[in-house]
Amino acid sequence: MEWTDEAFVLAARRHGEGAAVVQLLTREHGRHAGLVHGGGSSSKRALVEPGNRVQSNWRGRLPEHLGRVTLEVERSYAAALMDDPRRLSALAAACAVAETALPEREPHLAMFDATQALLDSLADTGDDVWPAIYIRWELGLLGELGFGLDLESCAATGQTDDLVFVSPRTGRAVSRDAGEPYRDKLLALPVFLAPSGGGGAGVSPRDIRNGIELTRYFLARHVFNPLNRPLPGARDRLTDLLNDLPQSE
Repeated sequence: MEWTDEAFVLAARRHGEGAAVVQLLTREHGRHAGLVHGGGSSSKRALVEPGNRVQSNWRGRLPEHLGRVTLEVERSYAAALMDDPRRLSALAAACAVAETALPEREPHLAMFDATQALLDSLADTGDDVWPAIYIRWELGLLGELGFGLDLESCAATGQTDDLVFVSPRTGRAVSRDAGEPYRDKLLALPVFLAPSGGGGAGVSPRDIRNGIELTRYFLARHVFNPLNRPLPGARDRLTDLLNDLPQSE
């Protein structure tokens, strides 16, 4: 059996003396593993760098086998981000979260396209809109897995304006007046995620901190806790970096 597909490298781990097992996010075949001969050597380390966009060719005798994969790098996103720790951390976090959260060999075209958009925003935009795009990427991942949040109207009143909270139990938005008596038990809803909040440009550091904590809570609850696993260390490092953004609004 053989196929060729567009892919992003999510992770690579040494296997034996010189090979590596790579985890790919492919367009048509979902998250898929394969053995890269020589992928564990220093000379081919750049080939299997997480975040690389590659053309992948997988071969295996049976579909359920690990199979062998050859890669041709089309773009190395990590190389373009070496001088920006926050953006590089966002790339690492996205790869680590996707590797664990996405089911193996189940196509998720929307997540492939969203990952392409996220990596392009990290590498190609000079402004600071990328944290909002990253948060939306995690919201999209939750939705793809069946745990999407409902942020369009208040769970208690149905109103679509002045939404400032999210229920940690239902994942639904809550308006200011309805949520005020319970604010200590609710999560903060960033302005840019509310129906009238805009696209993410000019987002305040407080909103970024609220957003990264919001998606962290629901990823832990719905994805990682059921697997009896903590969130990836790369995701926690991104949280720390974004929480250290300047306090000025």
